[in-house]
Amino acid sequence: MAVAAPTESLTLGTRPAPAEPVAPPILVTERAASEVKRAIVDYQASESTTDVLYLRLRVQGGGCSGFQNKLDLDPTYNDKIDHLFDIHGVGVVIDKRSLLYLDGATVDFHDDLNKRGFTVTNPQAKGTCGCGSSFSM
Repeated sequence: MAVAAPTESLTLGTRPAPAEPVAPPILVTERAASEVKRAIVDYQASESTTDVLYLRLRVQGGGCSGFQNKLDLDPTYNDKIDHLFDIHGVGVVIDKRSLLYLDGATVDFHDDLNKRGFTVTNPQAKGTCGCGSSFSM
């Protein structure tokens, strides 16, 4: 029985194949994926490393409405507690608890005159705070 070799990329390193061959429960736009790839390449160049980095999405308690979305570049993936998805060539890692809150969410990147950065739009959120940095379920 032949074993498929992992997918490799010169700039993004080698990462394990996603454990589930299912459609991702979240959407990462091509614009956001492109910005994540740029950030990974910049980080790898500044740190002189080729370590694999994932986009980690998580939900944690906090903020004035109860929950906050967090996005980080993370070198860790634990197949016992995390789900790994390949979206537009970016490894996206979400822990099982956060996935309950993020199902159906969209990650986008904006580079406009009035707005620059990542946004997470979550259809499950029942309300947000005035500044938009936290939400309630």
